[in-house]
Amino acid sequence: MESSWPDTAAGAPAVTPGVPGEAEQPEPELVEVEVGSTALLQCGPSRAQGNLSHVEWFAVHKEKPTLVFSVHQGRGQSAPGEYQHRLSLQDQGPTLALAHVTPHDERIFLCRGGHPRSQGHRIQLRVYKAPEEPSIQANTVGISVGRSEPEEVATCVGRNGYPLPQVVWYKNGRPLKEQKDRVLVQSSQTVESSGLYTLRSVLKAQLLKEDKDSRFYCELNYRLPSGSYMKESSKVTVPVFYPAEKVWLEVQPEGVLKEGDRVQIRCVADGNPPPHFSINKQNSSTMDMEEEPTDDDGVLVLEPARKEHSGWYECVGLDLDTMTSLSDRQELLVHGVPDVRVRPESPEGREGGSLNLTCEAESDDALEFQWLREKTGEVLEEGPELRLHHLNREAGGGYLCVVSVPHVPGLNSTRLVHVAVSGPPWVALKETRMRVRENAVLNLSCEASGHPRPTISWNVGGQASEQAQGAQSVLSVLTVLVTPELLQTGAECVASNPLGRNTTTIVLELDSNRTTGLTAFTVSPHTRTNHTSAEKKLPEPQSKGVVIAAVTVCLLLLALLGAVLYFLYKKGRLPCGRSGKQEITLPPSRKSEFVVEVKSDKLPEELGLLQGSNGDQRAPGDQGEKYIDLRH
Repeated sequence: MESSWPDTAAGAPAVTPGVPGEAEQPEPELVEVEVGSTALLQCGPSRAQGNLSHVEWFAVHKEKPTLVFSVHQGRGQSAPGEYQHRLSLQDQGPTLALAHVTPHDERIFLCRGGHPRSQGHRIQLRVYKAPEEPSIQANTVGISVGRSEPEEVATCVGRNGYPLPQVVWYKNGRPLKEQKDRVLVQSSQTVESSGLYTLRSVLKAQLLKEDKDSRFYCELNYRLPSGSYMKESSKVTVPVFYPAEKVWLEVQPEGVLKEGDRVQIRCVADGNPPPHFSINKQNSSTMDMEEEPTDDDGVLVLEPARKEHSGWYECVGLDLDTMTSLSDRQELLVHGVPDVRVRPESPEGREGGSLNLTCEAESDDALEFQWLREKTGEVLEEGPELRLHHLNREAGGGYLCVVSVPHVPGLNSTRLVHVAVSGPPWVALKETRMRVRENAVLNLSCEASGHPRPTISWNVGGQASEQAQGAQSVLSVLTVLVTPELLQTGAECVASNPLGRNTTTIVLELDSNRTTGLTAFTVSPHTRTNHTSAEKKLPEPQSKGVVIAAVTVCLLLLALLGAVLYFLYKKGRLPCGRSGKQEITLPPSRKSEFVVEVKSDKLPEELGLLQGSNGDQRAPGDQGEKYIDLRH
């Protein structure tokens, strides 16, 4: 709504009070200033001022002139009163300066000079002040549609303006005009002690459902000496209440649903506030709708979703004000994961033969089948049937049947089946040779595979242990002592199952470059790689060049030791090296126990200081150390 007020700055000439007995005066001169600035008042046009040695200034209030300033011989004098400290002559001329203008200064000023009967010069002072930024407060309670009278939408306040500004209300950028029983603007004003105005404007209206997102704001229009201006408030929305016209079910995620998904079902309505909701599911047996439990937000959560969650769901919205209800139904389809089976369940085939595997699954959807090898992930066949021909041992192991639903991404099921290829035992080598030392304790290992899983036996005595290495492999470890008889006969590992037998012969060869003694170490005729065996030999003897180098180093060390002893002898630090008259000084109890120890220069591994198979140390006399007793 636009509101206006009389503008006394324009219009027909007005009768202005003056000195009693004065006739009708012409329209006064207009001077416009802003609050707080200085107003310059001239006593008549500049061309008619002349030398005014005597001038009197009057302020007219309620048709009564009051002397406020006088000029005598070019000197000014303020009269006592409200203007006593704010009036002064401008440059000692005929111009009067009024400082710190306030809204109370908006009045007519009169100046008279020369003859007492002179008409004088009148000035109309206009004062302006821009209002502060308008503030707006929306109705937070809300407005219901369908009310017979307009209700308060928002309140706009503009403070400290002068003169009173005009207010215009807007909705979605368009100005609102007052309409009977539809749009109403009520404005009021307050005059502060400073003389400035505070404007308060209230917008009332009948709102519709379409106004739920409307944005309202107010605009203040005002004038200054420099022109016309405007200020806008912020934009606000108002809660609008209206009954629901329809309800519907909303399902997340959208699209095709499958078992294992997290499904959320909620009711949605186009009313504000929304009605009271309940979610029902049709009982497949009785065909009745039964209410389902929901969370605090009224959402039915299916986690994880299962195929039995499929069916008809109903949303019921009850308006508690009118007690009317609305409903909506929707069918939910959860695609189930196919139940996969493989025939035969425990497939088994003979070496060289063939084997057929069939994958089966039941589903209401079209299915795709795929066969993969478990250990490599290689796709072997597209389709429900897998044919394996010319079976060998490598064909044994796991196979995967993957069943998927093409139009439901991520919906698949897998079945793993293990294929067993039966045949006689298999060993890596028929014969293997290795170098050993006599009297050494050996751990001989032998591994074999086959289906049925074989057992292992040895042709020589010893302590044997056997352990399974998977579904079709076995490892046997035999602990033996290397004797001349064992060197002559060797060892034989025999692997057997109901379908046959196989052997590995281990030939033991004496390592003649090694010192004979009791030692313990492990030899394995073969190691396992993917359930197969490979030969592992003992290290070869050290080369002769290495031995010669070791002997040379020992001789150099002995020569160095001799040189040190000779040097000590020359210095006289070895009493036993004198003319023979001196005696080695020892305690009486130790004189008869002087022993010189001479150790062998053989490598540690060639000495006899080795544990037996039971872990006991041998006596020093058996360790290859030599002693020379000097007591006798």
